[in-house]
Amino acid sequence: MFPSKQKDGSVLVAAAVALLCLQLPAVAHGQLQVGFYNTSCPNAESLVRQAVTNAFANDSGIAAGLIRLHFHDCFVRGCDASVLLTSGNGTAERDAAPNNPSLHGFEVIDAAKKAVEAACARTVSCADILAFAARDSINLTGNVSYQVPSGRRDGNVSLSSDAINNLPAPTLTAAQLVANFANKSLTAEEMVILSGAHTVGRSFCSSFLNRVWNGSTPIVDSGLSAGYATLLRALCPSTSANSSTTTAVDPSTPAVLDNNYYKLLPLNMGLFFSDNQLRVNSTLNASVNSFAANETLWKEKFVAAMIKMGNIEVLTGSQGNIRLNCSVLNNGSSSSSSMAGMIQQPTAQRYSGATAWLDDIATS
Repeated sequence: MFPSKQKDGSVLVAAAVALLCLQLPAVAHGQLQVGFYNTSCPNAESLVRQAVTNAFANDSGIAAGLIRLHFHDCFVRGCDASVLLTSGNGTAERDAAPNNPSLHGFEVIDAAKKAVEAACARTVSCADILAFAARDSINLTGNVSYQVPSGRRDGNVSLSSDAINNLPAPTLTAAQLVANFANKSLTAEEMVILSGAHTVGRSFCSSFLNRVWNGSTPIVDSGLSAGYATLLRALCPSTSANSSTTTAVDPSTPAVLDNNYYKLLPLNMGLFFSDNQLRVNSTLNASVNSFAANETLWKEKFVAAMIKMGNIEVLTGSQGNIRLNCSVLNNGSSSSSSMAGMIQQPTAQRYSGATAWLDDIATS
């Protein structure tokens, strides 16, 4: 997939990640560990990898969806697989505006869970399967291998209001993006690093339509080149706000996890308003330029940031449980139907029809 220098770079990335795992804070390292299932379910990671590989063979776009699925899980109630839970009344995380209808990949997680349960019943959490699937997707699209600390447990609560209140929208300013990630103990640089995941996947027109149309009048957002805006208007007419039309976030290499995202930003080709914010903020732009010049450096830091993100507010030990079916609680109920009266139907005003910041979807 990559020339030889990229293969050499992946070796450097793997070495750096191994060092990172050794340097994780004691509390985090004690909660999650590489090889957590070596004894209890030694084939767990390979079974997940096979499910992801099979899905990827049929639709390469699924990789972007699985990376995004892990992100949207970790940013809401921590990495506890709450994003996978369904609701009988449309109030689970996956029903919220940032996730519906763009979030996908659920069927791949279900397939992986079925295979793992057949091999090792009641052992491997859905939260860990999500983390493994994201890692395998990064490997398939970016030729980067790394180890994922595991031992997460699954949560029992999933509320659409939590998704709306925690997931960053594609309309956020630089200051808002930095604050949003800081709330999850991620630095401004790590926000820029994780934004690089936009280099794979596709987006609905609704997430950027207001940058090229004012009603039916063509406009050009100051952060978009005139040529790119013209292309986007051709792909997304002013009437496409509620359509299923999509476009690649990275039009040059949409199926490859590379540093092209950062190379496009100085050309005013960041698809989302939030993408362009990384360019106009001088501090964030310094990181953009660094990663545009050095793909190996970005991949090394991207893997480290993914591992750190995977430690957000995890449940371990006796906390939570091991869900037998990733979409429902172990008592067979949906996350919301068992908590009637506790849930209020949230509004989606903050998103105004747009999907979330990491807006990658797959199309066949």
